Amino acid sequence: MNTQDVLFEIHSNLPRQGPGDAESTRRAWSYLEDLPTPTRLLDVGCGSGAQTLELARLMDGPITAIDVHEPYLERLRNEAENQGLAGRVEARNVSMFEMDFPPDSYDVVWSEGAIYIYGFEDALRDWRPMLSAGGYLVCSHLSWLTDSPPEEAADFWNAEFPAMATVSENRQTIAQAGYTPVADFQLPVQSWWANYYQPLEDRVETLWEKYADEPGALEMVEATQREIDLFRCYSDSYGYVFYVAQKASMEPIEESELVASLRGVLSSSGEDVDEQDYYEYLRKKHE
Repeated sequence: MNTQDVLFEIHSNLPRQGPGDAESTRRAWSYLEDLPTPTRLLDVGCGSGAQTLELARLMDGPITAIDVHEPYLERLRNEAENQGLAGRVEARNVSMFEMDFPPDSYDVVWSEGAIYIYGFEDALRDWRPMLSAGGYLVCSHLSWLTDSPPEEAADFWNAEFPAMATVSENRQTIAQAGYTPVADFQLPVQSWWANYYQPLEDRVETLWEKYADEPGALEMVEATQREIDLFRCYSDSYGYVFYVAQKASMEPIEESELVASLRGVLSSSGEDVDEQDYYEYLRKKHE
């Protein structure tokens, strides 16, 4: 059995494939204002679609939900049919790396727990053209909640996800990518356990014996248990954070352009201003 098969087996038939809950989805949605009717939404990395179905109940318009694991998509299709939402939810087997949707195709691009696969900064840049003017990109993303995480947590995540950044760093990335940061909030710890880690840990219990003679698969099972144990100890140091960003009229700011502009503005006054302050200045200037 290959690595991807083991990964899908570990996560198959769970309520969710990552931390999340319906209340947090609703809270993130509540920050979206002045949406057109009907609203067009793209759910990237939808998994089995718990959040997709919640969004369908919240909005009036079509949802395109994409993932690469057909069993997840089939489960979503069945649930949409059972809940009377099949006419508004289209589940498609499409990789997020192969999306070819035309510009201005969607009013909202949504991604819960999956944007890291593409890369946070790259996704902000590459998915922006799909959004209509004033459209929103909404995602939940693993983030440091402190500038000085415990060594054990830092060592684990620096190996597993070295691109993890703090909330303030992600806000800066959002602004630099041509968006207005609208809101962000941390997912409650309970949303990790109730719909994800508790059923995941139950699944892990069933796989120790099954993969006892398969070192590669067993390593993945062990890594999953280590991740769960780590969160038990350090949930105050990192977590999933929802980011709500609105497409701004300004184009993304290149770092070199920003630094040059900053130096030009401040050279005559000799004033010392942090670059983060200048990101905010530029954003407000273009609103």
